[in-house]
Amino acid sequence: MNRIQLFGIDIDVLTMPSAVERLLRWIDEGERSCRYVVTPNLDHALLFQARADLREAYADAAMVLADDWPLVWASRRLGKPLPERVAGSDLTPALFSAVDRRRPISVYLLGGATGVPERAAARIHVRYPNVRVVGTASPALGFERDAPYNERLVSEVVAASPDVLIVGLGAPKQELWVYRHRAALKVPIALCVGATIDFMAEARQRAPVWMRDTGLEWLYRAGTEPRRLGPRYAKNLVALPRLLAREWLSTRRI
Repeated sequence: MNRIQLFGIDIDVLTMPSAVERLLRWIDEGERSCRYVVTPNLDHALLFQARADLREAYADAAMVLADDWPLVWASRRLGKPLPERVAGSDLTPALFSAVDRRRPISVYLLGGATGVPERAAARIHVRYPNVRVVGTASPALGFERDAPYNERLVSEVVAASPDVLIVGLGAPKQELWVYRHRAALKVPIALCVGATIDFMAEARQRAPVWMRDTGLEWLYRAGTEPRRLGPRYAKNLVALPRLLAREWLSTRRI
């Protein structure tokens, strides 16, 4: 696989079509070994610097895709360019659209507030006739510390036998949860894709396409969720020059 290392993260050099093609190939192979996909953005890259458990989860990921434009921009400024942004919120509908031109697949939706994954499932069934939702779950806050509940949840996923597990628990919870339970999950693919289930349920609105394409989606999200996301994006903007400088110095020493 062709990968670059950026801020310590090994990222696949893939376009959206090539990422989708790889996922389709894994589905066709039918191996139930839980190849999981992570989609880091700048906030995740900062968490990656501080958390050994997240670094372990990333090291075992089968595919790592740059979710936001700051990572793509940084890769190009540092001379190891990524071809494009491959956002998790775009990857899931792109995969579903590709499936609609092939054989049917089954998916399990894990994440979102009560009722949200069910609403997403209803919309998926209408929009993507070849995608069948075979199970949903909305875990309560702190569920990851409840061992009996997690055993039941994993058993439910395995019993549903989906081709794809969509995990929308937010970072780093989703990556750590899949990493911890990967051996027991027995699914071909798990996608750790943040707010995707909310977007598919229309419980949250995404930025207009022009803002996504010009790297301004963060501004839209900060405006719609200022108390939650405003401080995060401010911290990221301050941290980016430091990360870039450290990466540039490490590149010069090679």
